[in-house]
Amino acid sequence: MQACLEDAFAAMVGAAVRVTGAGRTDAGVHALGQVVSVKVDVAIPPGGFLRGLNTHLPPDIAVRELDDVADTFDARRSARGKVYRYAIWNHVVRSPQRARWSWHHRAPLDTHGMREAAAAFVGRHDFRGFRAADCERRSTVRVIHSFTVLRDGALVTCEVEGTAFLKNMVRIMVGTLVAAGRGALDAAGVSALLAAGDRTQAGVTAPAHGLTLVRVIY
Repeated sequence: MQACLEDAFAAMVGAAVRVTGAGRTDAGVHALGQVVSVKVDVAIPPGGFLRGLNTHLPPDIAVRELDDVADTFDARRSARGKVYRYAIWNHVVRSPQRARWSWHHRAPLDTHGMREAAAAFVGRHDFRGFRAADCERRSTVRVIHSFTVLRDGALVTCEVEGTAFLKNMVRIMVGTLVAAGRGALDAAGVSALLAAGDRTQAGVTAPAHGLTLVRVIY
């Protein structure tokens, strides 16, 4: 996405432009509310700039809003938190309409158990056991403000808000909640996993295509 945006901006301003995103997402993860910042020196009104950018972007990328901001604004450094949503299609039969946006999980899931387990993630914790092996972040302590699990028919959604996330962290937490939904652990078990800090004890890494970056908080 970054390369596509930089090409679109370059086409508009006639020079190379560097785009700074609010953060990187894993390959295959979707974004409804990604935010980027860029410095340009042109006299194009925001509305015209918005229309022009979208003419240069591929069909699967669109700029929804564009605003002038202070020079001190940085999409990554100014962010105070993010909201992610993970979708699970919990039915014995797959859903072709939702296949691109959700993880198909055939076995029944107890969303009450998932909800109780999710509550154990809320707060300030060391998530070293919930990150990818190649994650290079020095600090693994993160703050989770909320973690909800809802069911609408066969669709189960897990939505989490936190200050920041480690590589694969949300997907591993969701994989762990699925284990809770199948009765393999409870809230106390999640707390024990956090204390142990051992990635091999946590749940599977949920597929990337079920995850969406919903919003960046400033």
